[in-house]
Amino acid sequence: MAHLDDRLKELMKELGDAINESLSDSDRIAAAIGEIKRAGYDVFLVLEATIGFNKREDGDDVDYTADGEARPEVKRSYESTGKIKFTSQDQRFLRALKIAVDEELK
Repeated sequence: MAHLDDRLKELMKELGDAINESLSDSDRIAAAIGEIKRAGYDVFLVLEATIGFNKREDGDDVDYTADGEARPEVKRSYESTGKIKFTSQDQRFLRALKIAVDEELK
């Protein structure tokens, strides 16, 4: 079981690195941060992601029809039960980045 936990940790680190790299390479994010800096502000960008996963049971990887053909994968949806609370400073920062915040999330 420890080997699986280590593999999962490795995969999660890989996902985190990929997300970080994509944000770091974003010209749009760099431009927005540059504008904030040119306006005389220091920028601290902290993003938090919640990543959920469930272990599939053996045999859940592929579903087959009676004639042996693989069925298309059924898309599953997951719902977050968490609530997001933004401070007025959070809202100003997001607006500066031209990120809209739904009124119901405030």
